[in-house]
Amino acid sequence: MVEIPATPVSPQASLTVTEQNLATISHLSKSPWKENGEALKPCWNPPALKEAKQSKGYIKFSLTNGPEYHISQIADAVVVARYLGATLVLPDIKSSKFGYNMSLGDIYDAESVLNRLDGLVRVTRTLPAQFSNGSPPIVRVPNRVSEDYILKKVKPIYKAKGIVQIESYFPSVNATMAGKNESMESVACQAMFGTLQFQSEIQEVAESVVQQLKAWSQDGQFIAVDLRAEVLGNECHTKNETGRKLCHQPKEIGEFLNKIGFTQDTVIYVTQNKSSPDLDALRDIFPKTYTKETAMPAAMKGKFQNSESSEFEKVIDFYVCSQSDVFVPSIHGIFYANVAGLRIASGRNQILVPDEIASASASASDYMSPYVTQKSHFAYACFC
Repeated sequence: MVEIPATPVSPQASLTVTEQNLATISHLSKSPWKENGEALKPCWNPPALKEAKQSKGYIKFSLTNGPEYHISQIADAVVVARYLGATLVLPDIKSSKFGYNMSLGDIYDAESVLNRLDGLVRVTRTLPAQFSNGSPPIVRVPNRVSEDYILKKVKPIYKAKGIVQIESYFPSVNATMAGKNESMESVACQAMFGTLQFQSEIQEVAESVVQQLKAWSQDGQFIAVDLRAEVLGNECHTKNETGRKLCHQPKEIGEFLNKIGFTQDTVIYVTQNKSSPDLDALRDIFPKTYTKETAMPAAMKGKFQNSESSEFEKVIDFYVCSQSDVFVPSIHGIFYANVAGLRIASGRNQILVPDEIASASASASDYMSPYVTQKSHFAYACFC
């Protein structure tokens, strides 16, 4: 047996070691990175579709403005069709570029949509001949449409014409839970969270961006920030009723993340399409700041960044923000609300909402989204 002689240590050295250990422990305990929780289980259970209550008409709709809107639009359309006993027509996708339309299968797995809606509502790919000519009457419905609204505004036109095209509008971003008809809420839950799945090629490209960001990170973790300078403009002073700003510039995002403990080697993905001087203030604080332009594999850029439509780029942003270790919205809007819903469902609860930081001891948990801390998001009504 070999004995290792003890080495005498001065009191000062012992004190130094202890302080270093305490500092290390303190640093680790205040780490802004948190473990993901467990994915929640769906708890929706809509009543079985009763053929006796089915009518002979059709509900049409289109998906517009990007995936953050799509999941709300399909939920509204399914709720309306279910309530009226109508057959839902699979939607097309209207691009932000005027006159450029896409088929559902260009982005989503159309066969999966049909399968997932089976038993929830009747669905058809195409209209019968008698409805294929001419334009159906258009009825605008508010997002999270109510039974009363359908009864008064949609049903009379549907009964008269046998077909209605609905268009969702968003009078306000309402992602909180509401006490509507329980069976309608259950239908909306399944339509919103259990229907749209990206088709395989889109999924592969978006996942490759996620994996590239993880590879650039020392610990495999990264932050996704919904930050589009062209949307923010030069001024951003809007505040809510509590005095909290509703949008934040790149420099403000960088200072916020730095103050709550993220180090300069943190990998950050921003939803802005391309690198530009607008991001310099953020990149000065966090040099590893990337856009899809740099994170997307070169072989895939031709199709997905240089297409006639920006829909592909929106899909990548939505996917990356829903899969990142931390999500930070620079704007309070539907992108934030619906990304938050998907993250809550998957257990990725670290959603940090920027704000001015007055205390030197502030931590990331102090800025967790109220959707999570108050469990106020609609997703909590859909998952157990």
